[in-house]
Amino acid sequence: MKAATTIRSQLEAYLKNKSITLNQFSELTQINSGTLSGIINGHRPIAMQQLDRITAGMGLPEGHFYELYIDECFFQAAPDWRRLGPFLQRCAELNKLDCIEQSVRLMMDNLAYIPLLFNLAEQFFHENKWKAAAILYESIAESEQKQHSERLALCQYRLFTLGLSKDQNRNLLLALQFEHFVDRLDESYQLDALNDLINVFASLRRWDKLIELAEKLKIKATIHYELSGSKKSAETKKQTIFYILYAYLVLGEAHFYLADYENALNYVSFYTDCSWVKHPDEDEIVVILQFQEWAEGNRYLYQLMTGKVEVMQDYVEYISTRENEIFPALCEIVIAANKFDINIDFVLERFQPYLTYQEQHYRFGKISVQYTDDRYANLLAGLGKYYLNKNEFDRGLTYVLDSLAFAIEIYSVISMLKSIGLFEQNRDLATEEANRRYKILIGEVQELNEKKIDFINSCM
Repeated sequence: MKAATTIRSQLEAYLKNKSITLNQFSELTQINSGTLSGIINGHRPIAMQQLDRITAGMGLPEGHFYELYIDECFFQAAPDWRRLGPFLQRCAELNKLDCIEQSVRLMMDNLAYIPLLFNLAEQFFHENKWKAAAILYESIAESEQKQHSERLALCQYRLFTLGLSKDQNRNLLLALQFEHFVDRLDESYQLDALNDLINVFASLRRWDKLIELAEKLKIKATIHYELSGSKKSAETKKQTIFYILYAYLVLGEAHFYLADYENALNYVSFYTDCSWVKHPDEDEIVVILQFQEWAEGNRYLYQLMTGKVEVMQDYVEYISTRENEIFPALCEIVIAANKFDINIDFVLERFQPYLTYQEQHYRFGKISVQYTDDRYANLLAGLGKYYLNKNEFDRGLTYVLDSLAFAIEIYSVISMLKSIGLFEQNRDLATEEANRRYKILIGEVQELNEKKIDFINSCM
C-alpha cells in the first residue's frame, strides 16, 4: 500500500472498478449518498459507524482501515473524542491492541483526555477486555506518575491484578511495585488490594511480609466494620467481616509456616469465635461458617505438625466429607509424613484422584491461582521425598521431576532448588530415562535464568 493511499481514495477506486454508483453503495451500506459524496470529496470526516459500514460494503474484514483511520482522523487532525471514544471501543472488541496503543500515544499530550480514558479503561476492565484496559491504565499511570491521585493508585492496582501470572518472579516485582500505592487507594478498594497482595506473598512464602500485611488488613477492616457495621461497599468483593477473619487466618498460617505452632493455634480461636459480629445477615453467616470450618481443619493440622500424630485419622475423616478441603489438606499431610516418618499410604490410596492439580474453591470464591500453584509444586516434591524415603526410587524420582517441571512452569526458584536437591541426592539410583529427562529440565532452568537476567536488566 502506497503512503499516499487514503480510505477515500480506496473507496473511490472500489466504486470505479466495480462499476457501482454512489446510490447503489448508499443502499448497500445504509449511508446517505450525500454523506458518501462528502466523504469521498474530503468535505466530511468519517464517523466510526460509517467506517465499519464502508468496510463491510467493500467486502473487507472488520478493522481493515483502522490504521489509516488513525493517520487521517487523529494524526493529521486534532483527536476528537466523539470519534476517538467509539474507535477505541471497536478496537477493543476486535482486539486490535496496536491501534489502541497508537491512538492513545497521540492523546497523552492533552491532559483533558485522561479522565475520559480512565473511565473507558474501567469500562473495558469490567467487560473483561483486560488487554485493552491494561494499555489505557499504563498510559494514564505514566502520565500521572508524579501525582498522588487516587486515579493513579487505582490504575496501579488494576495493572497489578491484570499482570499476575504463573511467573512468580514477575509476580514478586508486581507486588513490590504496587504495595506502595495501597494507602493511596480509595478506602473502598484498600481491603481487596491488601487481600490480593497477601495471596501473592503467600504464594511466594514471604511469611514476614504476610504478617505485616495481615496486621494492616485487620486494622483497616476492623475500623471499617466499627464505622459502617455490616454495610458492604459496592467496590469490595466480600463482606467486611471476611477481611477481619481472613487477617486472623493469615496470621495463623504465617506463624504455622514459621514453626510457631503455639501462636498459630492461638490465632485459630480468633476466627472461630465470631460472637462480636452484630446481627449477622445471611451472607455474613456464610462467611462465619466457612471460617469455623477452616478453624476445625487447621486445628487438626497444627496439632499434627506439633507431633500429635494421633489426630491424623480425625483429620482424614474431617476432609473426607469436605471435598474442597482434600487437596490443600493432602499438601500438608505429606509434609507431616516426611517430618515425622508417618506411613500415609492409606491416605494417598483413598484420595488418589486429588493428587493432581486442583483448583481450590470455598463457599464464596476461589483461592488464587498463584497460591494453588505453589502448593502443588510442594505437593509433588513432598510425594517424591515420601517415596524416596520408602526406597521406592523410580516412583519418588518421577514425582521429583514432575515437581521440577511444574516449578519451571511457574518460575518458582525455591521449588526448583528443592527438586534439584532431591534428585541430585538420589541421582545414582535414577534410571537412564529419568536422567535424560532431568538433563532436559536442567537445560530449561538455565534458559529461565538467562531470561531472568535479561528481564531484570530491562527493568533497571
